[in-house]
Amino acid sequence: MSLSPRRPKGPHLNALRAFEAAARLGSFAAAADELSVTPGAITQHVKALEAWAGTQLFVRNARGVEMTALAEELLPGFTQAFDQLGMAVQELRTKALPRKVKVAALPSIAQLWLAPRLGTLRQIAPDLSVSVVALETPPNLAREPFDMTLFFSGETIGINEIKIAEDVIFPVCAPSVADRLKSVSDLSRETLLHDGAWANDWDIWLNSQPDGAGVPKTGTVHSLYSVALEEARHGGGVLMAHEVLVQKLLDNGDLVRPYSASLKLPRAMVAKFTPSFSRSPAFKEFRSFLLNAN
Repeated sequence: MSLSPRRPKGPHLNALRAFEAAARLGSFAAAADELSVTPGAITQHVKALEAWAGTQLFVRNARGVEMTALAEELLPGFTQAFDQLGMAVQELRTKALPRKVKVAALPSIAQLWLAPRLGTLRQIAPDLSVSVVALETPPNLAREPFDMTLFFSGETIGINEIKIAEDVIFPVCAPSVADRLKSVSDLSRETLLHDGAWANDWDIWLNSQPDGAGVPKTGTVHSLYSVALEEARHGGGVLMAHEVLVQKLLDNGDLVRPYSASLKLPRAMVAKFTPSFSRSPAFKEFRSFLLNAN
């Protein structure tokens, strides 16, 4: 009589994924956010992996978690493996749905730059289906189900990346407000509108102006740039604008520049693509659209 002994089981894939994310990000909470689960789920997955391996992978303390020496040694191999798996999944999705494009973009870019231009894209490629997801931080294109991202970046343009526009800032306001502004010092009597994501914009611009040092940096802060922009458009104050996001409002006269001085920041709006999308039939059309959208 033949025997069929039970084969030993390896650790669950979710446990390996939880370990890699927690080790790479240095936090169970950050890993939970990336994997869209609870921190408690990450904890249970890691405990299960540690029980299977018979060794500790993280040291828990009051400040959070720290990798053991073994975990540090293992992390590069796990990260490479999950990156390769992610790229294989991206290849599957791109080839299975070659005319569907999923874009992750900074909320202000999604609302103010991309959305008004999607009609032009439909004219160029009417059979192309584009989904846009607004995110505050760029996703990991090696892992998450996006074909491309649109964010501001100060890094050197790399492979599968395109610079769309330089990031140039300057104050903007409604025409009625501009009538009161004869010099930069007049801003002391106006409400300065701030966007929470770019909290230092006013400081940077005012510090570049000869008479800007005496202008108070206080004002109202908005978590969405589009809200701050609407406030400026309706006379609620003066906003430090990003040229690529407000050009259409300047062109139609809803907003004006009370001062000619502008400042180019060491960053640009950049489109980044997955390798699989850059090889897809839709890429050439989308690339042409992006380069000619301004």
